[in-house]
Amino acid sequence: MTSLLKLGLALALAFLSTFIVIKAMGWITVDDVRGWLQAGQTASPHMVGLIVTGLLFADLFIAVPTLTVTLLSGHFLGFELGFAYALSGYWLAGGTGYALSRAYGRRALVLVTKDAEKIAEMESIFNRHGLMVLSMARAMPILAEVSACLAGATRMPFRRFALGWAINSVPYAAIAAYGGSVSSLADPKPALFTAIGLTGVLWLGWYIFTKRAKRAAKPSS
Repeated sequence: MTSLLKLGLALALAFLSTFIVIKAMGWITVDDVRGWLQAGQTASPHMVGLIVTGLLFADLFIAVPTLTVTLLSGHFLGFELGFAYALSGYWLAGGTGYALSRAYGRRALVLVTKDAEKIAEMESIFNRHGLMVLSMARAMPILAEVSACLAGATRMPFRRFALGWAINSVPYAAIAAYGGSVSSLADPKPALFTAIGLTGVLWLGWYIFTKRAKRAAKPSS
């Protein structure tokens, strides 16, 4: 379990470092995202959609504000298109993280520990709890990308990964896109309530899950 946590922490720190650098340098801000989507809107809705998908895919590498982009996607494109393009971005990011880590992630596991038994233990643990981790991967920033990479690195079967990724991404994209679609500059409350509600519910669920997992991991006296 310790080895798996070390790998997850290493991946999380890698993603977090990109977020800190981007925020410090002012490379990508909410105003930037809004400006790009407004500019794309002058061409066509599908141009806006491609920008949305590209930004959400880039989240795998440079920590983009995922919820904000999805809300803006619904606002600028309407619910149906906003949902479709946001979901495409989620799947591109998650699928790429899974595929790259499945192909090369074993090296990352070996960097954490060269003990073959420990690696087997890590794979077993993620195979037992991985679906739950993936299902709740939108609970916190960075967790989704880390969980997708862990799924690939521990060689989780693709069908199982796809199920977990669908559970975390489809409802999330739908709710956020809808919240954005019924919001406006004059009345941003639906988007604000959506952001607060999604974040709060998912965080609470993740907190309860981690507490129970820790209790279950403790040896019984």
